Amino acid sequence: MLEMLCKFFSFCSRTDRAKFYKSVALGVIDGLFGAMKIPAAFFAIKAVVEKEITTNTLILVLVLMLLSTLGKMIVNRFSQMLQTEAGYNTCASKRIEIGEHLRYLPMGYFNDTSLGHITSVTTNTLEQTGDIATRAIMMVLEGSITTVVIGVGMFFFDVRIGLISLVGMLIFFLVNKYTNYSVERVAGEKIESDKDMVGVVLEFIQGIAEIRNYNIISHSSTRLSNAIERKTKADITAEVAAIPAVGVQMLICKLTGVAITGASVYFCLTESMALEYTITMLLCSFIIYGPLDQVGVYTPLLKIIGRGVDLVNEILEIEQMDINGEDIKPTNRDIHLDHVSFAYENRTIIDDVTLDIKEKTTTAIVGPSGGGKTTITSLIARFWDVKSGKVTLGGRDVRDYSFDSLMENFSFVFQRVYLFEDTIANNIRFGRPEASMEDVIAAAKKACCHEFIMGLPDGYETVVGEGGATLSGGEKQRIAIARAIMKDAPIIILDEATANVDPENEKELTQAIENLTKEKTIIMIAHRLKTVKHADQIVVVDKGKIVQLGTHDELINQDGIYKNFVSGRRQAVSWKIA
Repeated sequence: MLEMLCKFFSFCSRTDRAKFYKSVALGVIDGLFGAMKIPAAFFAIKAVVEKEITTNTLILVLVLMLLSTLGKMIVNRFSQMLQTEAGYNTCASKRIEIGEHLRYLPMGYFNDTSLGHITSVTTNTLEQTGDIATRAIMMVLEGSITTVVIGVGMFFFDVRIGLISLVGMLIFFLVNKYTNYSVERVAGEKIESDKDMVGVVLEFIQGIAEIRNYNIISHSSTRLSNAIERKTKADITAEVAAIPAVGVQMLICKLTGVAITGASVYFCLTESMALEYTITMLLCSFIIYGPLDQVGVYTPLLKIIGRGVDLVNEILEIEQMDINGEDIKPTNRDIHLDHVSFAYENRTIIDDVTLDIKEKTTTAIVGPSGGGKTTITSLIARFWDVKSGKVTLGGRDVRDYSFDSLMENFSFVFQRVYLFEDTIANNIRFGRPEASMEDVIAAAKKACCHEFIMGLPDGYETVVGEGGATLSGGEKQRIAIARAIMKDAPIIILDEATANVDPENEKELTQAIENLTKEKTIIMIAHRLKTVKHADQIVVVDKGKIVQLGTHDELINQDGIYKNFVSGRRQAVSWKIA
């Protein structure tokens, strides 16, 4: 228990930890106020037994009871407020910390599994930690402190009874330790099942169109049902694992109370304890272990909290890329890959690639799927770090740049566009939050999306669904281009930006790309002949190597992948339905 509390306190920020420490100190004061009921009861019982009920005695008893009640109310209020603020602030700050940490992780970390894990930790795990931790820690600390304070107070009345209460506490905390062990065995499965369920739900929702198109609803529903069933079983198992141990702890509390009662009566009958002391100890036997029952009920939750803390720390301990370079403004934007190799999970993706991309030129990268085209652009933008060789921008290794100063040089338009659940205006000004509405509209016009935006219910203030779900593919692409135009970076990377665009949007999208790429360095991954043939250089990539390099006119006269690529595209264009 103490280990879990220390782990959670270490997890908190210095400010929130200080609040928890203050709440612990207030918990001790709260316990002292609670214990004041015992001397109040003792003085009242003594006066009745000795038949010496005086005004002074009544006043003393009333003052003690009033101090105990009011003191507990006031102290408890401040203690609860401190713990609540610290608990929720900790979880909120950890979400922000995770978000900042993720910014500088290699892109290879992000896949369907990791996204489900991150989502589960930042939502369910931290929400449970915020809700459960505050309540559990408050009840465990207050229960433990109150019981200890009352137990210590019993030593002042009778050492023998104090020792009995101490033995009861020791046995309780030994069983409590076993309870933690029992819950620890199932806590991991509870958290893992939660992570698995979130991942499956995300996959189901994101792929619902494909699921319906390919009529695999039953298969996907089975996976979802299995994940939910696993989560249900894990939750039940966690509860069942804790119930017996919690029951034993409660039994120990009750039996210790019985032992105190029996011992007190025995000492009274043998005339080694006065009647007023006996009656007072009988009252103590009923109240001392009530708070400890709370400890037994809430202690199992500390293991769940501890596992949640571990999961958050696991994410925060994932090694970031070295981002502490210099804030560099290159004198030119020439890009050079010098014998670059890259491997992911012991699989070589890029193998000894050397390439020059001159400033304000267009480079098209083509080749078979899985050949390494996207990886090359990712290495240029330092989404990953090279395994060997180096990538330079303006003559400086991209690893010499601070990450933010490097990103100032790039804008990206991907095949798969992500828009945030926000207004269209805010999605466009994403790279320049301070941009005026006039700048937003100007960028939208250049991206050929002003007209369709004005046709929406609230124009630029229309809120799009998460991921841009309420817009068509072509509309999302043009908003992404408007976002890139707004950023006005000198290097544009286009990754299959027009691959899945319908014919109705293709003209506008092509014009938007032309407006975006004027006087820029363009690196494009494309499968369409007309977007490739006018490039200053065409790079053909296969199996991680550059197998051809040149202009369209040069490569079309060579046997190889590019010639086959062009022939295949021309043949596809000439196909007609009879």
